[in-house]
Amino acid sequence: MYGTRLHRMFAALPLGWVGEPPPLVPVVRLNGVIGQMGPLRGGITLQAVAPALKRAFDVPNLAAVALAINSPGGSAVQSALIAGRIRALANEKGVPVHAFVEDVAASGGYWLACAADEIHAMPASIVGSIGVITAGFGLTDLLARYGIERRVYTAGERKGMLDPFQPENPDHVKRLKALQAEIHDDFKAFVRDRRGTKLVGNEKDLFSGEFWGGRRGLELGLIDGIGDLRSVMRETFGEKVKLPIIESPRSWWQRRIPFGGGNSNIGAAWGAGLLAAAEERLLWNRYGL
Repeated sequence: MYGTRLHRMFAALPLGWVGEPPPLVPVVRLNGVIGQMGPLRGGITLQAVAPALKRAFDVPNLAAVALAINSPGGSAVQSALIAGRIRALANEKGVPVHAFVEDVAASGGYWLACAADEIHAMPASIVGSIGVITAGFGLTDLLARYGIERRVYTAGERKGMLDPFQPENPDHVKRLKALQAEIHDDFKAFVRDRRGTKLVGNEKDLFSGEFWGGRRGLELGLIDGIGDLRSVMRETFGEKVKLPIIESPRSWWQRRIPFGGGNSNIGAAWGAGLLAAAEERLLWNRYGL
């Protein structure tokens, strides 16, 4: 009698779940401008996202890793470093990576997306902008208007190159464009390597710095499909797929106060934060966001 009851009790338990756990796809969010943005605004850097990436790829029995990307770009160096780390971990663990574009994955944001094996976006998402941009101001007339004389002393004839308070020098601009061309070549090479024969159309247009909506991006081979993270992952791995969000741990001061250092640094931190916020706003505004 007692044995029969035990048998019935165990038969009613969902032991099949123990033997066949649901597919697990950790999600890492890459949200914001790429690069250092000052003490009050955290940008996407390798240092910031490396712990989350490691934790995501260290999850036992994972089916894949998903990247939720929302970035207008930023530092080419940090873009390359993060994309390289993602590929290294994916190859080491032997798992596929899926990228999902939210509002925008442009410039460096698209560089990050190309680290994935598949890229999905929404119809209104912005993708592309495969190019390099450098922006600044020319303030020579401003100084002259107020009778201000700028004095710069250097060791090295090109140390003061591209000084915004000096008249534009064609030789300096030429050298800047040569540097931009090198970075652009690296960007294009990574896109070609990752997208391969999926790319459709003239490379002159694809790599012009132009950006497109999700549907046009699909036609050009910049992405693989239209859809959001949850829907595509459930379609790919089944209705029971688990999608835990993996975040990098924050230090005590990051959790408690929005700036680093003591009270003497508050003014400087806020000043740097305002400048970073203005720069970040300009990047987002370029894509109508």
